[in-house]
Amino acid sequence: MDETQNDAVRTGGPIVPARHQTGLPLDRLILAEKPDDEAVPMDVVFVGAGPAGLAGAIELARLVRKDNEEGGGIGDVEIAVLEKAEGLGEHCLSGAVVNPRAFRELFPELKDEDFPFRAPVTQERVYLLTEGGSLRIPAPPTMRNHGNYIGSISEMVRWLGEKAEELGINIFTGFPAASLLVEGNRVVGVRTTPSGLGRDGQPTSGYMPPTDITAKVTALSEGTRGLLSQAYLEWQQVPRENPQIYALGVKEIWETKKPLDAIVHTLGWPLPTDAFGGSFMYPLARDLVAIGLVVGLDYKNLDLDVHELLQRMKLHPLFRQYLEGGEMVEWGAKTIPEGGYFALPARRSGDGIVILGDSAGFVEVASLKGIHYAMQSGIYAARAIFAALKAGDVSGERLREYDRLVNESYILSDLYQRRNMRLAFKDGFYVGGAKAGLMTLTKGAFPGGKIEMEPDAAVPRTRRPTKAFVPDGKLTFRKLDAVFKSGNATRDDIPSHLIIGVDISPEVAEFYEHMCPAGVYERDGDRLVVNAPNCVDCKATDVLGPRWTPREGGSGPKYRMM
Repeated sequence: MDETQNDAVRTGGPIVPARHQTGLPLDRLILAEKPDDEAVPMDVVFVGAGPAGLAGAIELARLVRKDNEEGGGIGDVEIAVLEKAEGLGEHCLSGAVVNPRAFRELFPELKDEDFPFRAPVTQERVYLLTEGGSLRIPAPPTMRNHGNYIGSISEMVRWLGEKAEELGINIFTGFPAASLLVEGNRVVGVRTTPSGLGRDGQPTSGYMPPTDITAKVTALSEGTRGLLSQAYLEWQQVPRENPQIYALGVKEIWETKKPLDAIVHTLGWPLPTDAFGGSFMYPLARDLVAIGLVVGLDYKNLDLDVHELLQRMKLHPLFRQYLEGGEMVEWGAKTIPEGGYFALPARRSGDGIVILGDSAGFVEVASLKGIHYAMQSGIYAARAIFAALKAGDVSGERLREYDRLVNESYILSDLYQRRNMRLAFKDGFYVGGAKAGLMTLTKGAFPGGKIEMEPDAAVPRTRRPTKAFVPDGKLTFRKLDAVFKSGNATRDDIPSHLIIGVDISPEVAEFYEHMCPAGVYERDGDRLVVNAPNCVDCKATDVLGPRWTPREGGSGPKYRMM
């Protein structure tokens, strides 16, 4: 940062997060070295046991089984799924109202009632909020959920994991992938993180070295802001028309005394008019409610705090009537890719690699949906991988079939139809809402062309202090109390997995303190204090501040109902 920029910060001028952020450590993420002699050989490895990775593994295993039963001769195909959490579903967080389309395609022999859903959507309400009131408005066409289901993403993933294990798929939990192993431009596997390192980075008595896992094809299904996906796309210089942008969602599960009879979405308060986002409240059972707030990370207020906004929001009569007298039983946070069609990488395949789901950006913000796109991308990846293995050719040219399948599917057609809808809100809530309405009516034809965006970290932030908020510990909670409800199981003496940038002024430190929902960052006078074990891997820090890297397996939250 030059002296002029320092002066601007000191005098209350704008802060641009990108100026304080380090680049991706490609030397650590892309390893052009021979795999270890004790490397574990696999044919295909899926990195991440979310909906995309598990759906892909299941479809691939079924294709292999069918081929062998019909005498096709592909033979044994060893499939592995790596998951950084200690147990399946423990790092999965979502809304989640689910379009069942991909479940039906993956399991055509089952009926909807056989799937791991909580209940069908029977009623829905949308409100425009002010600080003290609410106005019910017609549900926009993109937010109508008739035919969809309410569910817990954690429960869905555990169910998919059981189906995968029944097919003989190797699922390795507690194995975060830290690096891609490459030969030339070809990806040949991954290296996991070591475990048992002390705070100083030196091995302790419980040390376990990293493991190399080789594969003919590596499928990156890391979820939102996938680190290896970022690294591969940057290493190979794969372009996008627009940079990917993100939102941060903070969510709670409540046991309630008053039942909720409909899914609820809101717009407006508590967000400022120049921030994009909204809230949701979903009934998971008669006495169980999921509530959350999602805010685009291109917000312009240096002091905006998504966790605090959610706490304030719960005091609103619309929400308080359900929550008061109940108990918050689980809390979590996660980023969501929101760039849509124009932020997709030009290709999601290469020599020995494919990129799936949220890691590729397959989320449609207008309808608040991504799970069925993630699963569908896994299904298409499996079909392309199977054909490549049968042909004995896993080159990028052969695996480009995956891109073709995605590009000709409803994934791309849906994203294209709503290609500018999220981007319209860069001009604020009211202007964006008007434009989004016209885009819905014209199925994306208005305004034509592409709305340009800049990375979230490039957006200048200015100070707009708000009145101090003091949680009551009953309905509203401090960040550290919330993190406890995430089940965070990280060792206190683990090395920091966060790469801090340079020129972290007190003002930037305070921005990080507000930005992080888990209390990882604190301003102590002129100094930034980093409480790395608090991290719940939401990746907001990776978007706007210190870089996130994988920790030892089993670290982070242990979500059960998210």
